[in-house]
Amino acid sequence: MAHSDTFNCAVSDDFGLYRLGNVVVNPADLTDADKAELNKKLNSITPMITVHLAYAESAKQQHYLTLQVQEGTSLHEALAQAGWLSRFEDLAVWCKQVADITVPKAKLWHVGIYSQKQPLNYQLQAQDRIEVYRSLSADPMSQRKNKSKSRPPNR
Repeated sequence: MAHSDTFNCAVSDDFGLYRLGNVVVNPADLTDADKAELNKKLNSITPMITVHLAYAESAKQQHYLTLQVQEGTSLHEALAQAGWLSRFEDLAVWCKQVADITVPKAKLWHVGIYSQKQPLNYQLQAQDRIEVYRSLSADPMSQRKNKSKSRPPNR
């Protein structure tokens, strides 16, 4: 069975062939030094995973991104790789302030995975959805109460 990696390289266990990009190499044609070099490269490759990022900057402006990262990437590293720490200055400042916190504080926390607040050193899993939260201008429950008080009673 063949397996591959993100560097467009595959090794077929069934036939003993290496595919490097568009080139197929028979290991019998390689010198021992070439085989050792190739095996070293294949063993050093870290698998890639896909993660998704979501940020509702405002009610009318949302940002979504799908990103390939190396297995073992932290939540903070993924935000940096996505370019969001340079794009969203407030997020970068916040990350610097909470970089050493390992237990998220409820009202302070601005990032999570699938609506579960996570520390910046959280190790991402395949298909994780990184969510960046914004501060709310008003408590949603208070808004609903105020809205219901302003309506005339139903008859």
